[in-house]
Amino acid sequence: MIVFRLIGESFRFALDAIRQNKLRTILSLLGITIGIFTIIAVFTAVDTLRNKLQESVDKLGSKTIFIQKWPWGGFGDYPWWKYMNRPEPSPRDYEQLRRRMENAQGITYEAAAQNRVIKYRSSSVEGATVWAASADFDKTWSFELQEGRYFTENESKSGTPICVMGAEIAEGLFGGGAAVGKQVKVMGRRVTVVGVFKKEGEDMLGMSQDKNVLIPINFAKGLFDIRNERYDPQITVRGNDQVSLEEIESELQGLMRSIHRLKPGQEDDFALNKTTIISNQLDTMFSMVKIAGWVIGGFSILVGGFGIANIMFVSVKERTNIIGIQKSLGAKNYFILLQFMFEAILLCLLGGLLGLLFVFIFTQVFTHLLDIEIILDMGNIILGIGISVIIGSISGFSPAFSASRLDPVEAIRS
Repeated sequence: MIVFRLIGESFRFALDAIRQNKLRTILSLLGITIGIFTIIAVFTAVDTLRNKLQESVDKLGSKTIFIQKWPWGGFGDYPWWKYMNRPEPSPRDYEQLRRRMENAQGITYEAAAQNRVIKYRSSSVEGATVWAASADFDKTWSFELQEGRYFTENESKSGTPICVMGAEIAEGLFGGGAAVGKQVKVMGRRVTVVGVFKKEGEDMLGMSQDKNVLIPINFAKGLFDIRNERYDPQITVRGNDQVSLEEIESELQGLMRSIHRLKPGQEDDFALNKTTIISNQLDTMFSMVKIAGWVIGGFSILVGGFGIANIMFVSVKERTNIIGIQKSLGAKNYFILLQFMFEAILLCLLGGLLGLLFVFIFTQVFTHLLDIEIILDMGNIILGIGISVIIGSISGFSPAFSASRLDPVEAIRS
């Protein structure tokens, strides 16, 4: 009961101080409010962006490895000259891997022709990507169909002129009508539509099936050189779920070195790219942004902390005689100490809550007016409140300690 009474009295004293000195209090709390707003706003924006990017990365698959000429992560001292003479992944590499790989759900050879025009009678859609892939594309990539089906193994092997197209292309060509069974022109050849990808919308990494036209790789051989570097050939391998990524990568590396007949000690002439590379780069980048947020917000909080300490010293001075009366009536030193500590913490909490309120308004503006979804999660709310409590404790300790050490006689006489 004594503790609750102490908290109640401290809360009343804090409200009285705010009511009697509104301008002084607002100016003192401004530093805390700005600091909490800066830190939590940065963290909220970073966390939201990080989660959106991670969702895009996760679509690639945690057990998926891309065999390519160039390694991902070309930052800093990037020795690009080492990779210039590397061979592109070839259909032969794909066939050898498919025959010898044990821990794979699916293996596909892929190549993509960018910025193509797809035509149907008088309608056309520009900027489409013609994506050629072997039969296991449905095993190495995650997608859904809103209409029709995926092509069969026999259709892939025989190079049947068929395609599965993105929802945006189907909408542009057929205006919402049925697409399956109709013939469209892809790179000058007539192709029958057998399926339509479900509409996805573009994610943070720009990956989407909405403007893709997927054709069998053996049919694509008659349209463009699938081994040419300009078409970004790659081999995509999705490992078995029960096998670790490291084990899949190790098996792939051994098989590729064997296929390319590399001697022991000789460097790999291929890159095994995986989603963890992107995730690690994202972690590094966003860690730097968060540090910047701490630095910028920290200065505001530091100034705000001095403001709170100043208010508390003034409050102790104004209530010196009340402190003397309390001590003469038997109040212990810790009672006086905690009384002013609670008051400082409550003042900082008020500033912190104002900062969090401004962050919430900021998220609502971006979400509803600018159509950019930003979410203030509970973790950042708790962090903002925690920082406020810590700053209040630090700022209020010195004034509270000096108040608790006052001599009751001298305090009453003041």
